[in-house]
Amino acid sequence: MIMAGGRGERLRGLTEQRCKPATPFGGKFRIVDFVLSNCVNSGIRKIALLTQYKGQSLIQHVQRGWSYLRGEFGEFIDVIPAQQQIGKHWYRGTADCVYQNLDYLRQHRPTHVLVLAGDHIYKMDYGPMIAYHVEKGADITVGVVEVPVNDAREFGVLSVLDSNRVTKFTEKPREPEPMPGRKDVALASMGIYVFNARLLEQLLSEDAIDESSGHDFGKNVIPKALESLQVFAYPFRNARTSAQDYWRDVGTVDAFYEANLELVHVSPELNVYDEEWPIWTYQVQQPPAKFVLDDGDRVGMAVNSLVAGGCIISGAVVRESLLFSQVRVEERSVIESSVIMPGVHVGKGCTIRRAIIDEHCDIPDGTQIGVDPEADRERFDVTPRGVALVTPQALMAATIVRA
Repeated sequence: MIMAGGRGERLRGLTEQRCKPATPFGGKFRIVDFVLSNCVNSGIRKIALLTQYKGQSLIQHVQRGWSYLRGEFGEFIDVIPAQQQIGKHWYRGTADCVYQNLDYLRQHRPTHVLVLAGDHIYKMDYGPMIAYHVEKGADITVGVVEVPVNDAREFGVLSVLDSNRVTKFTEKPREPEPMPGRKDVALASMGIYVFNARLLEQLLSEDAIDESSGHDFGKNVIPKALESLQVFAYPFRNARTSAQDYWRDVGTVDAFYEANLELVHVSPELNVYDEEWPIWTYQVQQPPAKFVLDDGDRVGMAVNSLVAGGCIISGAVVRESLLFSQVRVEERSVIESSVIMPGVHVGKGCTIRRAIIDEHCDIPDGTQIGVDPEADRERFDVTPRGVALVTPQALMAATIVRA
């Protein structure tokens, strides 16, 4: 059960027209592709994707790119929009999201249910986690990662015994409790849970009639379960090295920007070229990226960058940037340390630095972004770390002001 209905409000303009899991990432993927690829690569091919907020682009993406599973073999990815199946309310929280689909769950009669968030970037084989759940005799198992204490305020934080038995679960605490013996690190929930199926039904039914509950796994269901059930933490580590594996919550514009640009490094933590664990997606058939002109100051080139198919760099320079498909950059323009979404057109003589340019933006000739911080703040949304987020709506508003 993949929860993919979040608003992603901290991503600001990036989720004005789409839900967070549908947001493009990494040059050719969407965020939801990572959790779906994890499921398929783990051998889990009975998947329900639960949507709610602005889900059309997500539904369309999954229908086009993930329809190859074979129903006659018991394989499926069912996209289930919010339908007010119980009462007149939409999903009231992550727990209510699954609760409203218990009838669907009962039809498939699973022994265990893997509940996943559809908005994180990571590669993980869920098989060992489910085996760990069984070996421990756990009622609930929570996937966890180590995060700096100062960053843990944005997550659900767990306290554990030496056996990884969870003793406390606090959602977004003001003062996160560090791990035993490590004052600078806390255990954060990945939003990944394994439940015994019948127990999950019981817990959600009890939570649904509790009028004081926020109907959320992290805030309500898991903390209450600690009173009487066996809840264990599963550390997300590399099976060979025991080091913590790559996991990112790209919940803010700055985190989204940094996670994308990490991929242009020589040896990024997230290896999207891993043939043993491919990231599957839907992609339009595109010609190769093209770099044209070699005439004085009109040289088409890209350095330390990722450039997707269908792009044309015409007498322009791209440095340390990530370009999605069908991006066109005209002569004498310079793009540095930026994330350029699909279908963007950058005009002549532009300079773009430390920016995210959203899908289908048409950047006028001579535009300067990332050069004058004050001018950027007047036109665009600028993050605390100085990244300019440029959307078609912001460009339109800036054009109206100039006129």
